[in-house]
Amino acid sequence: MKTATLRTLALMLALGCSSVLLLDNAQAHGDVTPQPVNTGNLKKLGSDWLDGNPYRGQSDAIHIGKSAFAQNCARCHGIDAISGGIAPDLRQLPAGEEGDAVFQGRIRHGSIRNGVTYMPPFEGILSQEAAWAIRSWLDTVRQE
Repeated sequence: MKTATLRTLALMLALGCSSVLLLDNAQAHGDVTPQPVNTGNLKKLGSDWLDGNPYRGQSDAIHIGKSAFAQNCARCHGIDAISGGIAPDLRQLPAGEEGDAVFQGRIRHGSIRNGVTYMPPFEGILSQEAAWAIRSWLDTVRQE
């Protein structure tokens, strides 16, 4: 480990920082492998995407969605969906079916503007069940 990194680590620990990021190993927005999501006993939805969230308010879906978000979305959208400004704050998604439509469009097709990928498409990577479970959890942290 480099001397500068050791000094930074020592300073952060001296200041009482409980979580420390080792700068030499930090990478952001690189090639990140999506993590599989075990959708457990959630009702299987098939290959045709539904227009609205069939799991809204279901505790199993919310639990699965929280974990799936942490594994696949938090690196850009922030821990507990509290964005640090890199990507949109998903706590601000509209409620109900309006928000479902926005969410579904982005998670399936991503966001590409002027040839730049701001969010990769997750259709075919995350199942519809996993996506709607994430949306179910996002409903629980929604803010006006």
